[in-house]
Amino acid sequence: MGSIDSTSLQARLLCRENRLTNTSGVAPGYLQADLLILPAKHATDFHNLCSRNPVACPLLGMTSVPGDPHRIKPANCIQSPDFDVRTDFPKYRVYKSGKHCESRLDISDLWTHDHVAFLIGCSFSFEDALVAAGLTPRHQETGSTRVSSPGGHCIVSMRPYIPEQIESVREITRTYLSTHGEPVAWGWEGAKELGILDIDKPDFGEPQQFKEGEVPVFWACGVSPQIAVEAAGDRLDGLVFAHEPGHMLVTDWTAGDLEKLRSGGI
Repeated sequence: MGSIDSTSLQARLLCRENRLTNTSGVAPGYLQADLLILPAKHATDFHNLCSRNPVACPLLGMTSVPGDPHRIKPANCIQSPDFDVRTDFPKYRVYKSGKHCESRLDISDLWTHDHVAFLIGCSFSFEDALVAAGLTPRHQETGSTRVSSPGGHCIVSMRPYIPEQIESVREITRTYLSTHGEPVAWGWEGAKELGILDIDKPDFGEPQQFKEGEVPVFWACGVSPQIAVEAAGDRLDGLVFAHEPGHMLVTDWTAGDLEKLRSGGI
């Protein structure tokens, strides 16, 4: 698949028009974000969860006022004056009482004055740096959705590499702390430690192709909050929305803004 050269605004407009279905390799250099939208009374609890789990849930931004889908703080996360969190992701998941009940391209008719949206850093953000180093993720070559496998209570994304490449991969992604940073585990022993028994049966996405000598490399993943939603069940009343795995938002932040993100906080 490779990188698709576009600006962050162009990418969001393509998503809004339902013309972009996968954001891997889109708008190189711009950070991408995962999503969780909750009723306002649960917003503080989720904010605290992100604060306690910055690797799995690095918080990039959130809506400024409950019910307003257009304004995000920090304001320079999304600079477009017509931004809409209800339409600018390629695809959404809808949860009711902790259960995924449908996926859709637009949640405008389900949004209420009480909803608060959170943008969570996504590891798609560092993939153009891997590409530049000759370490192109497999799913960009095959056009498939990146695999996410269960790692206990934390979802992890996986990209295959040969063992000799892993140190370079770690070094490149280590600085991207606002989008999960370096891998949390690698190799077949690492998969076992995460509780992954069958790499070919992911909970989300599609199995990835392994070439001879390659091993799995795992990063924390922003799909993890969806597992928390499922675990909450009936305790989480009201509709909850999230991004469909592999269908992220392209923000206006660039990789060069990472230091500001780490020091500023949300």
